[in-house]
Amino acid sequence: QVQFVESGGGLVQPGGSLRLSCTASGITLDYYAIVWFRLAPGKEREGVSCVNSGDRRAYYTDSVKGRFTVSRDDAKNTVYLRMNSLKPEDTAVYYCATNRSPVCSGSFIYTPAVYDIWGRGTQVTVSS
Repeated sequence: QVQFVESGGGLVQPGGSLRLSCTASGITLDYYAIVWFRLAPGKEREGVSCVNSGDRRAYYTDSVKGRFTVSRDDAKNTVYLRMNSLKPEDTAVYYCATNRSPVCSGSFIYTPAVYDIWGRGTQVTVSS
């Protein structure tokens, strides 16, 4: 059974940092592009970042560029999202997902409907 588990969320003050993890079982993450989404109260699910398999090219939505970094550890079958300079508007539940493509999905990169494997999410709260 394929399963994604996100972890690393929590409460952090503005300007702080967190590192989220997306660990998989039943699937080898190395073969696939992995995308991070977030869902804030009252808002639609928003794509945050995506990282290819192979060339490891990473993509970021404009609001997190320069602050978030996605990386992969194949030995641990885990993808990370390092989040620096956090802002209150980053508060959300963060999810990882894949559609088992090796590359981030072009113009549909941040369209939730194209992804069929999701974790349950981890809560990130940025507040003083």
